[in-house]
Amino acid sequence: MAAVAGAAPKAPEALGRLDQTLLVFAGLMEGGKEDEEMVRSLGELTRLLNDDPEATKKGEQSITTVIDSDCVDTILCYLDMRQPDVVRAHAALCTSAYLKAAGEDGSKKLAEFFHDRVRRGTYDDYIVAFCVAATIFPIVPDLTSELFLSEGFLPSLGPLMRRKWKSRKVETACLEMLNAACMQAQCREAVQKYCAEWLEEIVELDPEDVVKSMHTADPDVHAQEGSISMRRHSLQVQNLAAVVLAKLRTVQSVAPTPGSGPEARVQPASTTIDDLSKRFTKMLMEEDPADIQPSIEGLAYSSLQPKIRESMAKDKDLLKRLVNTLDNAPPRSPLIYGTLSIFANLTRFRPFETEEEKRIRQLKAYANAAGKLQPEPLNGDEHVLERCKRVFEAGITPVLVKQSRAGSVASLALIVSLIYSLSMVPGIRGNLAQQGAVRLLIGAWTALTETEAQTKRTAAQALARILISTNPALVFGGNRPIPISAAIRPLTSIITPDTSADRRDLLPTFEALMALTNLASIDDETRKAIIRTAWDEIEEQLFNANTRVSTAAVELVCNLVQNPEEMLALFGDGTFKSDNRIKVIVALADAEDPKTRSAAGGALASLTGYDVVVKAMAALPRSVEVVLDLCRDDSEDLRHRGAVIVRNMLAADGEAGKLARKKLIEKNAAEALTECAKKSRAQAVVEVVVEAAELLMKDA
Repeated sequence: MAAVAGAAPKAPEALGRLDQTLLVFAGLMEGGKEDEEMVRSLGELTRLLNDDPEATKKGEQSITTVIDSDCVDTILCYLDMRQPDVVRAHAALCTSAYLKAAGEDGSKKLAEFFHDRVRRGTYDDYIVAFCVAATIFPIVPDLTSELFLSEGFLPSLGPLMRRKWKSRKVETACLEMLNAACMQAQCREAVQKYCAEWLEEIVELDPEDVVKSMHTADPDVHAQEGSISMRRHSLQVQNLAAVVLAKLRTVQSVAPTPGSGPEARVQPASTTIDDLSKRFTKMLMEEDPADIQPSIEGLAYSSLQPKIRESMAKDKDLLKRLVNTLDNAPPRSPLIYGTLSIFANLTRFRPFETEEEKRIRQLKAYANAAGKLQPEPLNGDEHVLERCKRVFEAGITPVLVKQSRAGSVASLALIVSLIYSLSMVPGIRGNLAQQGAVRLLIGAWTALTETEAQTKRTAAQALARILISTNPALVFGGNRPIPISAAIRPLTSIITPDTSADRRDLLPTFEALMALTNLASIDDETRKAIIRTAWDEIEEQLFNANTRVSTAAVELVCNLVQNPEEMLALFGDGTFKSDNRIKVIVALADAEDPKTRSAAGGALASLTGYDVVVKAMAALPRSVEVVLDLCRDDSEDLRHRGAVIVRNMLAADGEAGKLARKKLIEKNAAEALTECAKKSRAQAVVEVVVEAAELLMKDA
């Protein structure tokens, strides 16, 4: 309908959603616009598409009804590699929003676009089709795989890449598509089947040989302008082909194909993963900006192989170059994720196996003639620990701290896993803390949501491991102190075993309790904060069937009860709960494990400094026998604790002291103290025994 003469045009926001969409497409279809205008138009269209599902729920007509094949063609052509990167990035977001809003109709139009461009077969059409496929693979992998695996498509790529006259952009777009496709197993197998041979040809081709052969065939070749550069693969294309080949070599399946028999295997390749790794290393060390991304991606896949990991870790120059690459990488870039992946591969430990799991694995290996009876030795802890040391010595920690501040969730997860692996090396934990790892881990645990629960647990466990081995006063001091309370919550979160895990892993529980024990040695405020945050979880672990965990819990209690106020609240209020807690500690002092008895004895040595606890203890059956057994123990440490408890009980005032004295006399405390004195050589123990004996004989 024609506009009314003299009427002012409507502002875009005054138009309906369908009219706004058509107006945006009108702008996108115009040529000669600045990049900023294109980005704004694509951003506006993305907004309209993202809002479309909610609008249609309210009864409005979907804007996808006015987006025909020409409109889809317009959006997809902005994914062309010849477009500026910023335009391509916004076009990718727009394409994703369209496919989500349009559903099946959008998938149909995308398929029509792809097949139509491939059928046309011009260089321009190939470039656009390949670029679109490469971009949308991670967005709609199922749909793109279907297009990629359509009959005849992959076999047609070989003749295209082997053409006499080369197009660098066609080859680059094709290889980027293959690179993206290799992320999907079925597509990767198809690439291996149809493309591996010509990929090797590209990688192994010496450009100088091409020139020599051209001169031999035609001495006047220089008279043909541009003929040399157009008849050989560029170095960039060769490097990208090497990345694709690395993905095939690293993760290709060796399982026999159906009907091929058990002897069928993938034939050995002439270009090995070791050859490719050396190529990527050389590319990276030459520091050509165009080669950095493919070299990092290639090394990320190459480093999945144990032998490659080992050789990379021994190359100090390469490690420093990787650290420098990570340090200078733009925020949230693929370069960051790729470099972090390399370091994660170098430092990844083999998953822990129980004895039962080891036995089952060995039985499976015996049942499979092709299986290995032993795990890969280069994946053993001793090798990984050495690689971790080398990565740390390359100076990675400060760079991880820097990149953690503005990284994506995926990158942060890799950073956390890296710090976790490095924390396995006891000798560098203090250095990790000094270089900012504690602050990093606390920040990561706080920033991550519950949807990233496993990464949060990993961060908390790495934090626990570092805090076990370092002086808390140094970690939480300095010019920019970290509040100790900030570390308590992450540690508390892993005291309770992960209920969603397949196997009940008590190592995080144990390490968290040990770290909290170290923190509890600082001051009363810290002890108060631990009790208020974690007491319920700590108390539950006193009953843990695992001896090491229950011992760690009672050692923590031993430190916590040094705070008089909190001690009286937990053990001295005369309630059933407090009496029961005393009963539990006494029972642990009678455990078979000497470390558990020592920890519980230490807790009782502190607790019996209070009359209310002495009274409750004296009223318990067998409590006095347990204490006197400590005095008779063969361990000097346990005898010392037992003697302190007896002295404290005898020194109690009022009814508590009378009751304790009566019970001790009835159970032959004098004889136990005499035996304790005879066995002891330490002056401190003898002095306490003498004090206890004097109190026992007083007014006798």
